[in-house]
Amino acid sequence: MNHSKFILLVVFAFSFFTISAQHTRRIDFNKGWKFKLDNSNDYHQVKVDDASWRQLDLPHDWSIEGKFRADNPATAGGGALPGGVGWYRKSFSIPLKERDNEVFIEFDGVYRNSEVYINDHLLGKRPNGYISFQYELSSFLHYGNIKNVISVKVDNSQQPNSRWYSGSGIYRNVWLTFLNKVHVDHWGTFVTTPEVLEKRTSVLINTNLKNDDHRSHLISLTTNIYNNEGKKVGESFSKLNLSESAAETGTGRSEQQITVEHPILWSIENPYLYKAVSEVRENGILKDSYTTRFGIRYFNFDINKGFSLNGKFMKILGVCDHQDLGALGSAINTRALERQLELLKNMGCNGIRTSHNPPAPELLELCDRMGFIVMDEAFDMWAKQKNKFDYHLDWSEWHKKDLEDQLFRDRNHPSVFIWSIGNEIPEQGGDPAKGDTSGRVIARELVGIVKSIDNSRPVVTANDQTWKGNNIINSGVFDLIGYNYHQQEWAGFQERWPGKKLIITESTSALETRGQYDLVPFDTIRRWPKRWDIPFKHPTGAYTVSAYDNVSTPWGSTHEESIKALIKNDFVSGMYIWTGFDYLGEPTPYSWPARSSYFGILDLAGFPKDVYYLYQSLFTKKAVLHIYPTWNWISGDTVDVVGYYNNADEVELLLNGRSLGNRSKTGEDLHVKWTVPYEPGILKAISRRNGKVVLISEVKTAGRIAKIKLKADRSIIHADGKDLSFITVSLSDANGVTIPNANNEIQFKISGNGVIVGVDSGDPISHESFKVDHHTALNGLALCIIQSNGKMGFIKLTASSAGLESSTIEVEAK
Repeated sequence: MNHSKFILLVVFAFSFFTISAQHTRRIDFNKGWKFKLDNSNDYHQVKVDDASWRQLDLPHDWSIEGKFRADNPATAGGGALPGGVGWYRKSFSIPLKERDNEVFIEFDGVYRNSEVYINDHLLGKRPNGYISFQYELSSFLHYGNIKNVISVKVDNSQQPNSRWYSGSGIYRNVWLTFLNKVHVDHWGTFVTTPEVLEKRTSVLINTNLKNDDHRSHLISLTTNIYNNEGKKVGESFSKLNLSESAAETGTGRSEQQITVEHPILWSIENPYLYKAVSEVRENGILKDSYTTRFGIRYFNFDINKGFSLNGKFMKILGVCDHQDLGALGSAINTRALERQLELLKNMGCNGIRTSHNPPAPELLELCDRMGFIVMDEAFDMWAKQKNKFDYHLDWSEWHKKDLEDQLFRDRNHPSVFIWSIGNEIPEQGGDPAKGDTSGRVIARELVGIVKSIDNSRPVVTANDQTWKGNNIINSGVFDLIGYNYHQQEWAGFQERWPGKKLIITESTSALETRGQYDLVPFDTIRRWPKRWDIPFKHPTGAYTVSAYDNVSTPWGSTHEESIKALIKNDFVSGMYIWTGFDYLGEPTPYSWPARSSYFGILDLAGFPKDVYYLYQSLFTKKAVLHIYPTWNWISGDTVDVVGYYNNADEVELLLNGRSLGNRSKTGEDLHVKWTVPYEPGILKAISRRNGKVVLISEVKTAGRIAKIKLKADRSIIHADGKDLSFITVSLSDANGVTIPNANNEIQFKISGNGVIVGVDSGDPISHESFKVDHHTALNGLALCIIQSNGKMGFIKLTASSAGLESSTIEVEAK
């Protein structure tokens, strides 16, 4: 939901630019900043000489540009990258004609401890690194030819303050908004659908209006609803005398009810969106126009049958993800987020949990458009610490404001179904008999805050303690009970918590390294390490894990174990798997030299692990047949070959044309398996239904490494300076078969209208920089991310490696 954008002329000259404004508009304020990493000086004053500072555009994460080191204070848990103190500065001017308007600056997220100054005046501080916030600039601005200087101090020096990689800096978007003094307030609308019927729905729109003029205004508020094709389908008109409610208090409230005939409901298959356009007029003159996108849908959590959306029962198959974008760090990029969601959607995923903090607004906008069920999470801790310098230090002063801002910002998103107010909160424990009831007290306060702002969604906490004495659950205020893990207890939930509804807020924590296999039989389940606090070195190499689905943490499960528990219990409404993607930091249960996690269904570069196809075979309607492992072994080895399939009755496996037999899933089976004595050649799987071939899948023995292959996820991108193309780099033999254990270093060279913004391979123990022009492949694959430089034309990328035939690919920026 944003103020409408009007035509705007912006002229950039170094870090100085001029803004020419019309009515109400929200503009991108990301370009033309200067940056300096310095923890010893104060740079907020206008007179500071910043001519030698680095010039850059936001969003920006400085930590991802640093070196991986064991002695970085963030530790391997925080990604083993540096923090520090950074300063950002920007100069701009505003025309004299804007004196009667109000100007606001909005930050979508700054990690962390931000201090924002305008023309030497401190606007405010915000310790929370994930929350969005805004400040009014008008009172402190110069108009005309006198430049204004905005300075932002970002302090991420006190570490460890996070259990995962956070990034550092102004890592989300920044906006400048121009408003009439009478306008719709910041995050000022709330759209709900109290009655949804097949022939009509009632849309209730509450609007907060702001009057900063401190004199009376008789205004009209017209709200029009438009469908996704741009046709007006409903309207409401109200008059409001702001002299009574807003001249003194600053705000006025309006409630409008609009009927939409034959509504198209938002669903994961058809995420249909409407928009409400609120227009504020005085004496017929438009003062403000504010757009809110929303969806019409209804849902329910049933004690016995689980979750239903628009009357249809279904399982929520979600994933948990942290905010980093792999090689891009935490600097938000809409295309990178979209790619992640595309890969998850293709897998059969229909839900996202924003672990464990408010997400970037762009994530929710994409989830609205693409159809995901979001659990929007606020906190990883309350008043009790998990890390020495984490948010518990700011809890007392800031938790109410931070939670309120998240709710106001996110409550119109149709993708948001559940509010989570905490993850594995230490206050679960405590002995009430000894007076420790802090978990109950805080839970009641937080749920009260949520319900006062949005009573249309259930509230949950993610509990890793499921015993009857859990103080948070026993507060009695939650609509849902959230379990983290404990899959062996899901079946007995109704006996332990009678009358309650269950959602699995976090599950699995299985461990895999993409493309890494061993000869331990597939069905031998291993919990590594046997004690979570002892680093473990896997026999196949330093901190690598078999890609078979048979390794998990002691507290977790394999993917198949948690899937079976989800399917067999109807009252389990869904689960959010830990995690969708590998992420920087938290290599738990391992530590340095590992610097990123092993939990993902996809690796850090976005390459699917084999279990990706397990989910695809179970939770999508597309035909699937996937067999693994790779087929380069030593003669005499006996190898378990695993197959995931659907839309078929059976799968036959052939080795060099010789049948090894047919297999079918029976009972609770989620896969088929053959134990095969190795010989080089071709493994061919054929799935059949009613005797007819559905799919054929092959795994071939690779020969000597010979060449590099390049494949772009998109060959045409926008020439906007932001859009990306993700180039998959594979090392293959002369016949194009990927070499399963190739780890050559690959050099990249780019020309034309683009730049390299990241390189990766998904290797959790690599200490190579993501921000250079070379990278070492992991098990035959690497990734190069290229970005347009803002100009139209072709971008040519060449990849080379010693002794190999190089390869070139072109991407067009339009």
